[in-house]
Amino acid sequence: MTISLKNNHWLPGSLYGLLSCLAILLWQLPMNAHAENKSQQPLKGSLVIIGGALRADNAVVWQRIVQQAGGKGAKIAVIPAAAGNPEKSGGFAVESLNQNGAQAFLIPLSVKHAQFKPEDIVNNTAWLDKLKDASGVFFTGGDQCRIVQALVRADGSKTAMLEAIWALYQRGGVIAGSSAGAAIMSTTMFYDAKPVLPTLKLGVTDGKEIAAGLGFIGPDVFIDQHLIIRGRFARMLPVMLKKNYKLGLGVDENTAMVVSNQGEVEVIGYKGAILFDLSQATTDSTQKNFNISNARISYLDRGDRFNLRSKTLTPSADKLKSKLIPAHAYHADQRFYADILANTVLTDLMFHLIDSKQERTLGLAFGMDAPVELGFEFSFSKQADSLGYYSNASGTDSYTIHNLHLDIRPVTMQLPLYK
Repeated sequence: MTISLKNNHWLPGSLYGLLSCLAILLWQLPMNAHAENKSQQPLKGSLVIIGGALRADNAVVWQRIVQQAGGKGAKIAVIPAAAGNPEKSGGFAVESLNQNGAQAFLIPLSVKHAQFKPEDIVNNTAWLDKLKDASGVFFTGGDQCRIVQALVRADGSKTAMLEAIWALYQRGGVIAGSSAGAAIMSTTMFYDAKPVLPTLKLGVTDGKEIAAGLGFIGPDVFIDQHLIIRGRFARMLPVMLKKNYKLGLGVDENTAMVVSNQGEVEVIGYKGAILFDLSQATTDSTQKNFNISNARISYLDRGDRFNLRSKTLTPSADKLKSKLIPAHAYHADQRFYADILANTVLTDLMFHLIDSKQERTLGLAFGMDAPVELGFEFSFSKQADSLGYYSNASGTDSYTIHNLHLDIRPVTMQLPLYK
């Protein structure tokens, strides 16, 4: 197992690495039990899960965090534990929240902080009292492992500060997080992740590519971030299969998912989110390489809502009366996608297919590392339960797509592809 921990000043490097590895592994062991215990309690709070790269001018998202925390004057703790430069990242978040009506304050918790040691912060009664008086917590981006390192003890138990954050959530507060702060929301998070194609080829291992998150959204939904712009959608699937998640949500940059205590997800901000439903998916266990059949993939646009409990999708108001009719499909051209993992290609494919006379579209993912290269064929199809909605209210085409079917199978390619 390889775990890289750098620039930790308050313990010798080898000792800190050993303790941190132990903490992560011990946190991993009780992960599911911890999530189940929390899910049995009626949580009153909400989540704002942001896909990263949240701009200062995205007032819709910043104001929604403040609103979920109680409105103008809400006290929101900013925790920059994930950041490489916690002072800078934390200061940006505090300023952005305060410009949108909050009374935000910084808790200087970070293994990278130049002045404060994490153990001095997580047990400090002054900071714990401030959390008791707050109605929101915001986790900045960076490296999600640092958040777990800072908030989970070496024996795998929760620190007093993590207990205080859960108490805030329990009494009706909001937990918000961007990028790394989004990754910790599920019970499993990417830790030392490989690129997407190697993830499909080699799979994921507990304590290496994946580790335990903090589980605020509960044990049934996997969360990923920077999803569409970085072409990351396919890396969710090996994790979901390994950890038996039936639902997965991947949110794009500068975009947020607001999750209520009733399991209602609302997409706000710049773009949208990808939803995977594997409740009817199957795999061929006789095939040694990654494969999946009958996965359902949806695109939730800003303004859309999806209920995690009933699995019902409600399009935004401007699309609600604009359901796409297959017989009136707009596109007649046949498309094929040579690099399905490239940035934004997935949504381009989905938008075209749902409004096309084409019933099935193929995409490929492969590298260029060997004379005979292992790759993957992605087959997207429209079936009886596939639905699409369309709007041009903002002057640009926007789609909501529910239940395209996705099959992925391994293929081999002879290189070079041409001479």
